[in-house]
Amino acid sequence: MKIDILTLFPDMFLPVTGQSILGRAVESGLLEMRIMNIRDHTKDKHKKTDDTPYGGGAGMILSPQPVFDALRSIDAQHKRKIYMSPRGRLLDQALISELSKEEELVILCGHYEGVDQRILDAWEMEEVSIGDYILTGGELACMVLIDTVARLIPDVLGNEGAHLEESIYSGLLEYDQYTKPREYEGLTVPEVLFNGNHKLIRLWQWESALRHTLRRRPDLLRAFLNRSFNLPKDQKQILKKVLDQEPLLEEEE
Repeated sequence: MKIDILTLFPDMFLPVTGQSILGRAVESGLLEMRIMNIRDHTKDKHKKTDDTPYGGGAGMILSPQPVFDALRSIDAQHKRKIYMSPRGRLLDQALISELSKEEELVILCGHYEGVDQRILDAWEMEEVSIGDYILTGGELACMVLIDTVARLIPDVLGNEGAHLEESIYSGLLEYDQYTKPREYEGLTVPEVLFNGNHKLIRLWQWESALRHTLRRRPDLLRAFLNRSFNLPKDQKQILKKVLDQEPLLEEEE
């Protein structure tokens, strides 16, 4: 996958693009990230890229000229283009999976109070949000999007099925996990994890994931239960036990 990032603060991406899984994906050629400084395309002699909003209001607005020229320089017309925006579509599992299938993405990181609407309209940009809160700029949100999408690119994680067992991707929150030592300051690891019975271990993990999801994200559990699939008998029994002990309350109207 090739990702073009348009930003006023390119140095913010350096620690992310060269580290950990993303860094290895770039090094191996699975992912190519090209970071472009929008300021390099402004025609203003003072390198200005923003101006005051028409109609008044606080803050400054990113001007169309440098962004238009930056987009033209990478031939963005026929590529999927995203603008990180708190008013956009929420970045969820479905959208992440959809984006991971693209060969090329263009991501615009806004700053100040926003961008001139003509940029979004003329270039048919999709607005995407990572949550109902405001950041000082789109760079951090862009990093979140890239990290989540890159993990689904074949071979990035090494284990093709690794992401399917992780937290949200399974439909449930992640089960409890432990590592050595077996006992630490009087705290012990559940015995089931040492008995060598992989079926019992999987069922214990299933129950742990169910309980965490029920208590912390009942909305996810409702969605999981509404999906059309058949659970094995032993998983159904555990599901019934968990719901008998901690009923899933109906959402308030």
